[in-house]
Amino acid sequence: MRNSPRRPCIFFDRDGVANRSPGPGYVNHLDDFHIRPGFVECIRVAAAKGYPAVIVTNQRGISRGITPPEQLAAMHQHLRDELASEGLALLDILVCTADDPAHPHRKPNPGMLLEAAERHHLDVARSWMIGDRESDVLTGQRAGVAVTVLVEPTDMPTAATHRVADMRACAALLQEKL
Repeated sequence: MRNSPRRPCIFFDRDGVANRSPGPGYVNHLDDFHIRPGFVECIRVAAAKGYPAVIVTNQRGISRGITPPEQLAAMHQHLRDELASEGLALLDILVCTADDPAHPHRKPNPGMLLEAAERHHLDVARSWMIGDRESDVLTGQRAGVAVTVLVEPTDMPTAATHRVADMRACAALLQEKL
């Protein structure tokens, strides 16, 4: 595989993209983890176009003792199981539990994307980053992705390549642009 060309990927934030955002605070328990409408369709479109999907998520609730690690594992297993029931899969889920904003893996730093690229032989320069915060856009830009997408229905200023109102609109964008 290392001799084969690197492949592009779609990087997804988790809270607010893959699952409903808790607003302020954390998704601490599986009971509060709800997959957003349209997310599964995004994974389906990406897969059909030959793009693997990777989740990159800050989860400092772990280091703060707010989110039990076994609940985080249960949420991610639930997400994988739901995708598997649709015949889909994630290539990986990378988690940064650090509370230190200087940590290289804590978004908006690009460490998780760069680690995934190294681990899975991905071409970051042809990849996409999809998130619901400007810090996700910045993460993608710092990693050198080709396209950033902000999932945010307001008209607040953004440096993202594209803005969509929700994950269903994101799936339509991926269908059109990939």
